[in-house]
Amino acid sequence: MSPNTEKPSPESDNPEDLSAGQFFLEMIKIFLLAAVIIIPVRAFLFQPFFVEGESMMPNFHNGEYLIVNEFGFKRTAVSIGDRNLFEVEPFRELSRQESVVFRSPRKEGQYLIKRVIGLPGETVEIRNSKIIITNAEHPDGFMLDEDAYLASSVVTTDMRPLTLGDGEYFLLGDNRMNSLDSRIFGPVGRGSIIGHVLIRAWPLTRAQFFR
Repeated sequence: MSPNTEKPSPESDNPEDLSAGQFFLEMIKIFLLAAVIIIPVRAFLFQPFFVEGESMMPNFHNGEYLIVNEFGFKRTAVSIGDRNLFEVEPFRELSRQESVVFRSPRKEGQYLIKRVIGLPGETVEIRNSKIIITNAEHPDGFMLDEDAYLASSVVTTDMRPLTLGDGEYFLLGDNRMNSLDSRIFGPVGRGSIIGHVLIRAWPLTRAQFFR
């Protein structure tokens, strides 16, 4: 009699036993998982941003690594190939004095970081290094308190009153004497703002979460 021989099961759990077809199917599953989970998170939620220059000193330094929250702040199109599936319109309001990232109005493909100072419909004036905001709530104007992020010694050059239109924002760098901002290129449209700074991730010694 010949000895009994046991045939290997066609459904072995050993990954080395996967056929080429099964391996290809597993790779497709991984790709689809990335498309469903990872890509939307990248497209809708967060983007990395490196600070370049000193326009936001002393609050943001050159070379710092930031995470920008984009969800609800920018218009995002979701497409496959040439087919546009749907678009998500901005639905979150920007808050005064938060730091935002936006497309440069002067150089295509460049992104800048500045602080929101004036909101749509408001009139912004700079007088004796103080920012005066006039709006419906304060028809006589009020002086913006910037003590939380600027030293009292910071000099901000005077600017005549500027009234913002619908969907326009007045943005300033914290380093007022060394910042290319709305004093130079004017108000920034809502569609150019992609998100607000959520986390300073690097360097670790300055890591911080921003609301």
